[in-house]
Amino acid sequence: MKTVLLLGLGVPEIILILLVVLLLFGGKKIPELMRGLGRGIREFNDAKDKVSTEVRKGMEDKPEEDKS
Repeated sequence: MKTVLLLGLGVPEIILILLVVLLLFGGKKIPELMRGLGRGIREFNDAKDKVSTEVRKGMEDKPEEDKS
Protein backbone atom coordinates (compact mmCIF):
# COMPACT_ATOMS: atom_id res chain seq x y z
CA MET A 1 0.00 0.00 0.00
CA LYS A 2 1.65 3.20 -1.18
CA THR A 3 0.58 6.60 0.08
CA VAL A 4 0.45 9.10 -2.76
CA LEU A 5 1.38 12.64 -1.82
CA LEU A 6 1.94 15.85 -3.73
CA LEU A 7 2.67 15.40 -7.45
CA GLY A 8 2.36 11.63 -7.24
CA LEU A 9 5.39 11.25 -4.97
CA GLY A 10 5.23 8.60 -2.33
CA VAL A 11 7.00 8.44 1.01
CA PRO A 12 10.07 6.54 -0.32
CA GLU A 13 10.62 9.12 -3.08
CA ILE A 14 10.37 12.03 -0.63
CA ILE A 15 12.86 10.34 1.73
CA LEU A 16 15.25 9.80 -1.19
CA ILE A 17 14.96 13.47 -2.21
CA LEU A 18 15.63 14.59 1.37
CA LEU A 19 18.71 12.36 1.59
CA VAL A 20 20.07 13.75 -1.69
CA VAL A 21 19.51 17.33 -0.43
CA LEU A 22 21.30 16.44 2.81
CA LEU A 23 24.25 15.00 0.89
CA LEU A 24 24.47 17.95 -1.50
CA PHE A 25 24.21 20.77 1.02
CA GLY A 26 25.35 19.17 4.25
CA GLY A 27 23.73 19.44 7.65
CA LYS A 28 25.07 22.91 8.39
CA LYS A 29 23.65 24.60 5.29
CA ILE A 30 20.11 23.20 5.51
CA PRO A 31 18.91 25.50 8.36
CA GLU A 32 20.21 28.51 6.42
CA LEU A 33 18.41 27.34 3.29
CA MET A 34 15.18 26.80 5.23
CA ARG A 35 15.41 30.30 6.77
CA GLY A 36 15.81 31.78 3.29
CA LEU A 37 12.88 29.75 2.03
CA GLY A 38 10.77 30.89 4.99
CA ARG A 39 11.65 34.54 4.34
CA GLY A 40 10.74 34.15 0.68
CA ILE A 41 7.39 32.56 1.50
CA ARG A 42 6.68 35.27 4.09
CA GLU A 43 7.49 38.04 1.58
CA PHE A 44 5.28 36.37 -1.03
CA ASN A 45 2.38 36.12 1.42
CA ASP A 46 2.82 39.76 2.49
CA ALA A 47 2.74 40.90 -1.14
CA LYS A 48 -0.28 38.70 -1.84
CA ASP A 49 -2.14 40.15 1.15
CA LYS A 50 -1.26 43.69 0.11
CA VAL A 51 -2.59 43.13 -3.42
CA SER A 52 -5.72 41.49 -2.03
CA THR A 53 -6.31 44.48 0.29
CA GLU A 54 -5.83 46.94 -2.57
CA VAL A 55 -8.28 45.03 -4.77
CA ARG A 56 -10.82 44.89 -1.96
CA LYS A 57 -10.42 48.65 -1.38
CA GLY A 58 -10.86 49.33 -5.08
CA MET A 59 -14.06 47.31 -5.16
CA GLU A 60 -15.48 49.16 -2.16
CA ASP A 61 -14.79 52.63 -3.57
CA LYS A 62 -17.78 54.05 -5.36
CA PRO A 63 -17.05 55.67 -8.70
CA GLU A 64 -17.53 59.42 -8.69
CA GLU A 65 -20.42 60.68 -10.78
CA ASP A 66 -19.61 63.09 -13.57
CA LYS A 67 -20.92 66.54 -12.51
CA SER A 68 -20.73 68.18 -15.93
